Amino acid sequence: MNKTLFLWLFVFGLLGSCSFKKDKLPEDSVATINTIAVIIDDQLWKGEVGDSIRNKFASPVLGLPQEEPLFTINQYPVKLFEGFSTDTRNIIIVKKGTENKFEIKENEFTTPQNAFHISGKTALEIIQILEKNSSNIIQKMRKTEISQNQEIFKDSLLDIQKIQKKFNINLLIPSKYEYVMRRRNFIWMKSEIISGNSSLLLYQIPFKRVHANNAVNDIVKTRDSIGKLYIHGSDRGTKMVTEEAYSPYFLETTLAGKKTFETKGTWQMKNDFMSGPFINYAIFDKENNRILVLEGFCYAPSKEKRDLMFELESIIKSIQFIKNPTK
Repeated sequence: MNKTLFLWLFVFGLLGSCSFKKDKLPEDSVATINTIAVIIDDQLWKGEVGDSIRNKFASPVLGLPQEEPLFTINQYPVKLFEGFSTDTRNIIIVKKGTENKFEIKENEFTTPQNAFHISGKTALEIIQILEKNSSNIIQKMRKTEISQNQEIFKDSLLDIQKIQKKFNINLLIPSKYEYVMRRRNFIWMKSEIISGNSSLLLYQIPFKRVHANNAVNDIVKTRDSIGKLYIHGSDRGTKMVTEEAYSPYFLETTLAGKKTFETKGTWQMKNDFMSGPFINYAIFDKENNRILVLEGFCYAPSKEKRDLMFELESIIKSIQFIKNPTK
């Protein structure tokens, strides 16, 4: 009797365990920044539809010295997904159907989450839907990933009183960053990583230093002058400059409601062998009669740099200006 009862309990335990395991898709991407789960049948994935998805969402990140994908893509067949849930933040679900359809469902299975449902009567019509909506999908995904990064920062933040006092701004900066240098209108912070480091610069310059009709050249000249003053290698005569062999990527955008010039490119240490990517935001702060510059750059010769630079971008995009600061 006891043996029979034990056997039934064991069987029910196994069934319960199997049922629990089937509740969710593989969670390899749950905690990983810049990852997409693509739910699509293998036949579509291996054809032109899959090529279109890879071309859009795994295209090279602008401004990096080596090619790295915009997002890391994990593909799962539709039959594995149906009836299951997932904690992945970004999902693209692609099917052939009886109608052409594009739908965004926020927090469908977890929070935060973007689920993009795409269906088309033919492969060509699916591709056309992807072409039309890919920019919007990427923008929404990146916004979610930046917000997620910023939430992670909040677990352990750097004391930024020095930044608040000098520049009248708030930033979410992880506590792993340390102050390296402080001058009258300049702050340099650094986070050490294995075989390298990530840096964050803050400085302010007069309005006349950057002109709209010559913005890229003015920004490059400004950052090179900052490199000459403050960013040096271990050997004498070294200084950080903008790599001349590659033209920087330039975009006009908005940060904290203010006109901003975004510049991405590659830096090098003159008279040395060090180099890496940078991202520079020149914010036009009319209320304080200045251009506030926030720049992130990294040195990581043996590592992929996408997520390092994305962390710096997430820090910079957390900026908030302090209204009516106390003098």
